[in-house]
Amino acid sequence: MFSFEKLYSMGHEQVVFFSEPSCGLKAIVAIHDTTLGPALGGTRMWPYTSEEEALTDVLRLSKGMTYKAAVSGLNLGGGKAVIIGDPKVDKSEALFRAYGRFIESLNGRYITAEDVGITVDDIDHIYAETNSVCGVAIIHGGSGNPAPYTALGVFRGMQACAMKKFGSKSIAGKTVAVQGVGAVGFELCKLIKQDGGTIVYTDINEKNIQRIREHIEDATYVEPDKIFDVDCDIYAPCALGASVNDETIPRIKAGVICGAANNQLKEDRHGTILKQKDILYAPDYLINAGGLMNVSIEFEGWADSKSRRMINTIYDTTLKIFSISDEKDIPTNRAADVLAETRIKQMKDISNSFLGRAVEHRFPGQKRRHLLR
Repeated sequence: MFSFEKLYSMGHEQVVFFSEPSCGLKAIVAIHDTTLGPALGGTRMWPYTSEEEALTDVLRLSKGMTYKAAVSGLNLGGGKAVIIGDPKVDKSEALFRAYGRFIESLNGRYITAEDVGITVDDIDHIYAETNSVCGVAIIHGGSGNPAPYTALGVFRGMQACAMKKFGSKSIAGKTVAVQGVGAVGFELCKLIKQDGGTIVYTDINEKNIQRIREHIEDATYVEPDKIFDVDCDIYAPCALGASVNDETIPRIKAGVICGAANNQLKEDRHGTILKQKDILYAPDYLINAGGLMNVSIEFEGWADSKSRRMINTIYDTTLKIFSISDEKDIPTNRAADVLAETRIKQMKDISNSFLGRAVEHRFPGQKRRHLLR
């Protein structure tokens, strides 16, 4: 299940397993890259079928956070955590406080936040044990629920897609098929509706479905497997990842794929297939970065206006990635990687150059390789 070769291939710096039998805590923290700053990424609580499945998820998600922070221009690295358990039945104050103590033991290398299965109340329990957490309640000086800000970033990315594909950033008159109307998907639907879009949606949670029915009466529900067959302009995956794959791509009728889910492409090669089919794909880790941007400013003093100004830059960055894709004739997911990897490499080069100059200044004329080994 675990191997250093796997970590080497994905570029991870550190993976830590935490457990506390007294409260049933089983957690994995993956720190991918801290070149740009401390690793920041949410904690996900999910009833994984195996530890291997949980490890695979946290490794993929943490790498995505590195690229998300880099492409968004943030001075942060990438990390992620998963807690193995059912958020409906396994939560307790003891569990989250024990988890908070473990986070504290990492001495600031990893900063956590809210993700799937985690609420602001859970974050507050973690906050009782460590300052290395974002997204705490507004009453405690935090930014609270990140869902509206994540949705805003996705919507700005969707507007950039509409500009590129349809010639106008307005979603008015467009049909958007939304897969998953949980916390972020619901907020995204409200923004689409406000801009005049038509919504077709699905979800596996009856409470989420009922909430849409109460707030957006003219939205149309379809069964989960039917969402890929909807005749629409934009497909917005806002549930779990890998919904864009060999089986679903032939069924997707949209000209644009733009949603909040992480790791939407099951494999990188699916980005190439989308390009060949002339389906415009908005790289997920860029457009869903609104939540990360929002919590990232808590340490300097959070303000709603400051957060929204930062999130609005997603529109221009998305268009920049589309330009890179066109200029280099590469899929948009690869174009986003190029932008992120270039920034990380530049920072590494600067750090290495500074270290080299410092060593030469202190030990003039000596071989650097002997001094740094």
